[in-house]
Amino acid sequence: MPSDFLIKPAFYIYNMCWKIIIPLLRFNKRLADGFLQRTLKEKPLKADLWLQAASAGEAYLAVEILKNIKFNRPVNVLLTSGTKQGFDILERLIKQINDKHITARTSYFFFDQPDLMEKAVNTISPEIMILLESELWPGHLMALKKSGCKTIIINGRITDKSLKKYLLWKSFWNMIGPDRIYAISENDAKRFTVLFGNKSVEVMPNIKFDRFGDNELEPLTKNPIEELLKHNAPFIVLGSIRKEEETLIEKIILDILKREPDTVIGLFPRHIHRIRHWENTLNRINIKWTLRSKTSNQVSDESVILWDTFGELIHAYKYARAAFIGGSLAPLGGQNFIEALDCGIVPVIGPYWDNFSWVGQQIADEGLIRVAANWQKAADILIEQISNPPSREKTKSAANDYMKRRQGGTAFSCSVIANFLNKLHQ
Repeated sequence: MPSDFLIKPAFYIYNMCWKIIIPLLRFNKRLADGFLQRTLKEKPLKADLWLQAASAGEAYLAVEILKNIKFNRPVNVLLTSGTKQGFDILERLIKQINDKHITARTSYFFFDQPDLMEKAVNTISPEIMILLESELWPGHLMALKKSGCKTIIINGRITDKSLKKYLLWKSFWNMIGPDRIYAISENDAKRFTVLFGNKSVEVMPNIKFDRFGDNELEPLTKNPIEELLKHNAPFIVLGSIRKEEETLIEKIILDILKREPDTVIGLFPRHIHRIRHWENTLNRINIKWTLRSKTSNQVSDESVILWDTFGELIHAYKYARAAFIGGSLAPLGGQNFIEALDCGIVPVIGPYWDNFSWVGQQIADEGLIRVAANWQKAADILIEQISNPPSREKTKSAANDYMKRRQGGTAFSCSVIANFLNKLHQ
């Protein structure tokens, strides 16, 4: 167990802070969902295997693993997520798990108050804890360490920014760290090694490559986007737009509509609470717009459809002539452009895409993404694609070939987890 003399007083303070703040979190819109589960008022059942998926992207990875893993004995699995979007994905997709040996249940991830997390770990009593990608909570890791549960990071990634924060108390994180880490790149492995040492770190193929071609969340007979637009109307998606780049996106919207006034823009803020900001902004710059939730018929003369509903971004990509993916015009690391590529779109992104560097620079060299140096270049490329959109079939074929050369992460993860569980029962 950790022996750093500062740990006990630090955890006491950390625990008290959570005790004070948890009652207030009930009024937070994003944390109110699942509040009873987050606070253990609804207790989880015992599980042999616990997979934590921080949000939507990791939720897909968790289900991908359980759809492919094979056990030779009954295994109870707990799937958790800290966000409503991630939880909803887990709830919906666990129905696809048809292995007779797997009993899978879901829960919201618990608040990291050390006392609360220790009760959660003792109640679940997992043999193995799988952290997907990496979301390290001190109360959680300490409780797992105390319980003797094996903790493994799968598809691990860690940024330079995050590493610097962890290194402020390296000895603490080193003492409560996971037993094994499987990182998605050599660079991520090096960063994990700096924090946890090299004995526990190994490189694996990224599971996200395996998911390419699997973007039909709920197959529909008809794309709902078709009903919103006039026949052959140029449609552009501005997807996963972050707060820090909003003023630049505003310029892109104005520039595109000035040069191509018949264009309809689908604007998808990354966070739903930014909808009000965009309502005010579009009114200020005198752009006609409508909310997606209030649009069931064809738009008339609105230039922007402001998406305030979940679950249609992929369908929008499938209908769009061009798409810009946000989180990339400001130094935020970028958002997922692979979904757009999977739909046959050559996505346009800004210069900041560090979070997706694991895909490889070759993806830009092969023309499967377009990297714009600034907002003006992004607008220029989008205008170019409106007039001459790349062939969807050729794009999907080239992307599929690119991804196939890098697949294997799911099989690797399934083997690791199954082997760990088997060893515990030898």
